[in-house]
Amino acid sequence: MAHSVLDLFSIGIGPSSSHTVGPMRAAWQFLQSLPPDTSRVICELYGSLALTGRGHGTQNAIIFGLSGLRPETVTPSEQAAAITQAYHHQQLSYDDRTFLTFSPDKDIVFLTSELMPLHANGLMFKAYNAHNEEIHSQGYYSVGGGFICDESGTPVGSDSTSADCPFPFCSAAELIKHCRQAQCSISQLIWQNERCWRSESDLKQGLLEVWNAMNNSIESGLHTEGVLPGGLAVKRRAPKLFEALVKTKQAQPVKTDILDWLSVYAMAVNEENAAGGKVVTAPTNGAAGIIPAVLKYYIEHLAPRQEQTIIDYLLTAGAIGILYKEGASLSAAEVGCQGEVGVACSMAAGALTAIQGGSIWQVENAAEIGMEHNLGLTCDPVGGLVQIPCIERNTMGAVKAVNAARLALNSDGRHVVSLDKVIATMMRTGKDMQHQYKETSLGGLAIQVNTPEC
Repeated sequence: MAHSVLDLFSIGIGPSSSHTVGPMRAAWQFLQSLPPDTSRVICELYGSLALTGRGHGTQNAIIFGLSGLRPETVTPSEQAAAITQAYHHQQLSYDDRTFLTFSPDKDIVFLTSELMPLHANGLMFKAYNAHNEEIHSQGYYSVGGGFICDESGTPVGSDSTSADCPFPFCSAAELIKHCRQAQCSISQLIWQNERCWRSESDLKQGLLEVWNAMNNSIESGLHTEGVLPGGLAVKRRAPKLFEALVKTKQAQPVKTDILDWLSVYAMAVNEENAAGGKVVTAPTNGAAGIIPAVLKYYIEHLAPRQEQTIIDYLLTAGAIGILYKEGASLSAAEVGCQGEVGVACSMAAGALTAIQGGSIWQVENAAEIGMEHNLGLTCDPVGGLVQIPCIERNTMGAVKAVNAARLALNSDGRHVVSLDKVIATMMRTGKDMQHQYKETSLGGLAIQVNTPEC
């Protein structure tokens, strides 16, 4: 199965690609299949979707999807209208017509002690007629990064395809082999593969739109103050930190603190994400700040903005992300946060190395370092919200990515642990990890924060 980079980098709403974007897409897909005599639908949430769904806004995502809204294009006003219709009028509307009775408190069922067989993020939709007879059902899995599969595990609603690409690969070794034979960079090779799905102009436009959406989320986060929703009273910190950095830069133009700038860019994105704003899954929403922050730092502080740099960065990062999707997982419910922040760090490290002139071996080395030092990273969101420790975790991921790129660029590219080995290790580590540390809010910081200190 081949995957498009523009599937991996999809524009959606926060706070979670697996708990918000994926369920919203599943609900939209189910809506398209409803029999005409449907009068009521219910949605059952299983596993991690049930355990942390309320904090991740899964119930609202279901309402949005069943109202015909899509994460790529939905507006705040459309979200507000759908919520009002569902909660206050007990109805769902689609194409400006009311057609289903719907009570979110009764018709979205959180089955916290049950699992569907193929993945921790399962959801089942059922449709009923006016006589309360079940007339249609369909199950889905939200497998990370906004990707969904049906009950059989078949991908749904993406550019994923079995179509022949000029350079198919399922491992970093194969990717590097193709690059050597074609005497090209990773980004050049992925550009040729992407041409299987779209024209050169559409591909270029799509990649630049991804960056514009990433940059918009940074800029919005840098200038939006307030308290994040959810009950933890987490105050947005990016605006004040950004203001302080700008003042310092004006007073001391020569001094630039890489750690602070990386942190504020990553923090800005993930505060936007936590507020339910529009971000790019990169490769997930919970890790959406790392890849944009590293590229923003490069453009603003190291080299002038060039379209080709942005394209090469995203294509290289995308290639690395595809390796993790094929060889492991992007789902924190399946492998912990190493599958989100760890993967994003690896992608950003390799991509930064590439645009700074690194060889294909140095790119692989940087990507490997980025994951190697995130192995075992748990997913333990406090209150089921993508806030603590998720926002700060993105700042740390961005810093690690830059450090990994520096280490790789200062070497000859030779390394003992290959990227393929570290990907396989990440997956095995995730399988060995106890379930309470994998996006359930049943362990780690999620529990300790609520435990009195002696």
